[in-house]
Amino acid sequence: MVSRTGTTTIAEVAKHAGVSPATVSRVMNGRFVGEPAVADRVRASARELSYSPSHLARSLALGRTKAVGFLVPDLANPTFQEILSGFSKAASRDGYRALIADSDESSSEEALLATEIRSRCDAVVLCAPRMPETELVKLAATLQPLVLINRTSRAVSAPSLSIDYQAGIQTLATHLYELGHRHLVFVEGPEESASNSYRVRGLDEFRRAHPDVVLDRIRGGAAFEDGFAMADAVRGTGASAALAFNDLVAVGLINGLAELGVSVPGDISVTGFDDIRFARFFTPTLTTASVPHEELGAEAWLRLNSVISDASRGFDLMFQPRLEVRDSTAPVAA
Repeated sequence: MVSRTGTTTIAEVAKHAGVSPATVSRVMNGRFVGEPAVADRVRASARELSYSPSHLARSLALGRTKAVGFLVPDLANPTFQEILSGFSKAASRDGYRALIADSDESSSEEALLATEIRSRCDAVVLCAPRMPETELVKLAATLQPLVLINRTSRAVSAPSLSIDYQAGIQTLATHLYELGHRHLVFVEGPEESASNSYRVRGLDEFRRAHPDVVLDRIRGGAAFEDGFAMADAVRGTGASAALAFNDLVAVGLINGLAELGVSVPGDISVTGFDDIRFARFFTPTLTTASVPHEELGAEAWLRLNSVISDASRGFDLMFQPRLEVRDSTAPVAA
């Protein structure tokens, strides 16, 4: 008797064909190695009962979903959008789709989201995870196959793709130094951000190499609003140049300074980091450290695909930012 719920079950097909549900599953998944007549009988029953196997059940039976998870701290950030774009396009060419999770800059939510999304796919990418190192190491063992972006860890056995934030921020500081700036202020990113720590480390190293430089630090964030909110504090330092955590913070800072009557770069120079798409179209155009984020995303897929197929772990890769000098920086005012 066929179910009246409108959906035929695998048990009903099995009963109709006179076989076990496991046999039906193997036939429908192409894994049956018994008598061809049995397989033909199962397929005939499936057609007669209009049986359509569940995609999820089939994926679980085959041990793969052809989906990969991608966890980001803030999908509204164009940097992560560009990385995801490169990743998803590359994955799509190999027949995979990306499932996206956004932790909204909450490190406490990352572990839960990563575990949940991993249960629905074959592998996962953690993009710029904010979680503490101890938690990352513990979680990584349950997430494999895994790739890390914008985070490295010697204790995690996974390919990583990163950006040399330390060298990039030093290049920006050197650019300002060569323009005559000796009093700088750094508007920091999220406190738990590993990439912010690398920036701080790079600036500390720069300051030690340039003892004539005064470097202030202001707690900030990663969004437009964070830069805008810090405009008065930046002005209060008396610095002639500001280094923002990223381009979003830089653009917010420039707008906040404009509202205070502070000219960029006439009164203070401002640099960003990332070179998001509209950095060159903003007024003033933004001096920044440029990173090929779409290429980074595509490279992340190549490594994740290798891990999924057990071909190799894949080499770690670090991108070197390129200085893009535009209109938001100028020689220090006399």
